[in-house]
Amino acid sequence: MTAPEMKALLCDEPGKLTCVTRLRPEDKPGHLRIRIEAIGICGTDYHIFGGNQPFLQYPRVMGHELSGRAMADSADGRIREGDLVVVNPYLTCGECRACQIGKPNCCSNIAVLGVHTDGGMCEVIVVPEGNLYPAGDLSPQAAAMVEFLAIGAHGVRRSGLGAGTTALIVGAGPIGVGAGLFAHIAGAEVTLRDTSPDRLALAQAIIPSAKVELVSEMADTVYDTVFDATGNIGAMNAGLNYLAHGGNYVLLSVVKGDLNFADPEFHKRETTLFASRNALKVDFEHVMDCMARGLVPVDKIGTHRTTIEGAVEDLPKWAQDRGTVVKALIEVAA
Repeated sequence: MTAPEMKALLCDEPGKLTCVTRLRPEDKPGHLRIRIEAIGICGTDYHIFGGNQPFLQYPRVMGHELSGRAMADSADGRIREGDLVVVNPYLTCGECRACQIGKPNCCSNIAVLGVHTDGGMCEVIVVPEGNLYPAGDLSPQAAAMVEFLAIGAHGVRRSGLGAGTTALIVGAGPIGVGAGLFAHIAGAEVTLRDTSPDRLALAQAIIPSAKVELVSEMADTVYDTVFDATGNIGAMNAGLNYLAHGGNYVLLSVVKGDLNFADPEFHKRETTLFASRNALKVDFEHVMDCMARGLVPVDKIGTHRTTIEGAVEDLPKWAQDRGTVVKALIEVAA
């Protein structure tokens, strides 16, 4: 008897994508088989395609922003066959110190679907049951946006930002927009800063109450909380200059290089510096709750759509010009 097959989008090597047919993954104890319905294309996927993701082995099936339907009941009864689920793509060891103290998002041995192992740009995937969250009445497209929005929500939660405070988000890409949106939901007065007028226009459409400003025209203002979402070492080093005394500086982005702060200035302001990595279950749940309450304009965030076959041409095009792309989605036919 021939094993069932499925379609998958394979990054054979930097700059080369192919739609292939391969065997469906085998079942594993403690895992559920998920029929993928929607996949968000992340900056990491563009980096993998461009050959800019260190330590990655090709060929690779990308994709870690995932939603799909359970193909069986979960052992604990949380999930029933046919339920729509959000996939948490962070595969953790459960044994390191970070996992033991409730911070599996920064597990010492973390593996991310679509990066360290094959991901979800395919029709079927097998995922640990604990990494699956029921999506309720969300659409598959909205559910596929939860993971990337949870990254910004995690940073906002870590910052302790509250109602009536001011927040600056430097970098109006998807992660920055997510942080700005959840800072707004938390009650902060939000300003987004970027070098691209197109990105700022898209960001303001998503967060109408936010102020936006080009880097070339930025005001001489300081903020209670500053979030960096640029992935640019120069911008990250400059972020302290925009922070009010007693403020919090949150690094959502990561880049190779050294952060350099003048200690007298850092100390004088009693600055609190946070690195923010990935997200926790509570952040996924917060995003899903906000979506269910209508606080997340998913139709404005999901700007572009394609299929597994269409992504062979569309993903390289979007990688070259992301100025009008907030979140591109791959939709998988049932």
